[in-house]
Amino acid sequence: MAETKRDYYEVLGVPKDADDAALKKAYRALAKKYHPDTNPDNPEAEAKFKEASEAYAVLSDPEKRRQYDQFGHAAFENGGAGGFDFNGADFSDMFGDIFGDLFGGRFGGFGGFGGGSRGGRNGAMKGANLRTSIRITFQEAVFGCEKELNMNLKDECTHCHGTGAKEGTTPQTCTKCGGSGQVAYTQQSMFGMVRNVQPCPECGGRGTVIKEKCPHCYGTGYTSSRKKIQVSVPPGVDDGQTIRIREKGEPGQNGGERGDLLVEVNVSRHPIFQRQDTDIFSVVPISFVTAALGGPVRIDTVDGQVEYEVKPGTQTDTRIRLKGKGVPYLRNNNMRGDHYVTLTVKVPEKLNADQKAALKAFDDAMNGKKPPEDGSGKGPGKKKKRLFDL
Repeated sequence: MAETKRDYYEVLGVPKDADDAALKKAYRALAKKYHPDTNPDNPEAEAKFKEASEAYAVLSDPEKRRQYDQFGHAAFENGGAGGFDFNGADFSDMFGDIFGDLFGGRFGGFGGFGGGSRGGRNGAMKGANLRTSIRITFQEAVFGCEKELNMNLKDECTHCHGTGAKEGTTPQTCTKCGGSGQVAYTQQSMFGMVRNVQPCPECGGRGTVIKEKCPHCYGTGYTSSRKKIQVSVPPGVDDGQTIRIREKGEPGQNGGERGDLLVEVNVSRHPIFQRQDTDIFSVVPISFVTAALGGPVRIDTVDGQVEYEVKPGTQTDTRIRLKGKGVPYLRNNNMRGDHYVTLTVKVPEKLNADQKAALKAFDDAMNGKKPPEDGSGKGPGKKKKRLFDL
């Protein structure tokens, strides 16, 4: 009996309405955990990696995702690999940016994943990406802000000019890779026979080894210094999203450009506002009198307080919409989401005698009962007085 496939959303651990950023974030975490190059000779990890890659390949494609949402796995029964044909696919184009972010573009791919290091000793290689995170307030996420980071960044050593060799000496050709900076091997995988090219472990992809190291950089070819980096947080950024700052990562090799700095944004929770995509939600209590008779109430928004006219007879848990008071669209700051407010009728917890009598009279009036007589209540000619007059 054929094995039942797991739901793709379950595989990635995301809801069915997950956007592209959420899908990518979930797949990146699974790929980093189960990639065969980090789990050698581990069939279980290899299977999980294949399962996650298959799920992401389908859900990241709008058309395939539409078909899957409508028909499930049955939509791809003849499509190979549960909806995505891995045979002959260009994995560099599909997953290259993900594995480049994870491994700095120099991680040996599996079945073509990650792109690998192609330059060898004489080719320019981009530097590895760096990762860090910042924490911002809810308000800063809505309207954007500027943050400053203090980080240790590498620069080419001014004494050895990046060679790592002591002044007056030169690096020697690596005997393991013959100066190419790469080693290649072929292995059997779930995708067939795969030729995998990786940086030489002996020289680290340089193609050369250093006999006498530079005393200023200890043979690394780089020196570190503390630098300030400005981070421009765009309006509408959400928790967990990443800002890419070009060429603020590790230095490249052989004239290659620097890697990038990837800054993950962590947004602090707000005491009264909750966010969903570009919409904001909050709860505002109103009095029984305001709910019954209507009237103005002051509502807090990210733009400050606004006045809203409550309609007479408003019931508790009524939801109203403040159009355009939500979060700016990340890719179009001229558009904003809405602010949805749930009005709840606040019931007094403590009442004095007069308040209780007034409410009792109100309840009697609502039920068609006459109000009690004033004074002693003796005789038909005594004047009557209403305790509660709406």
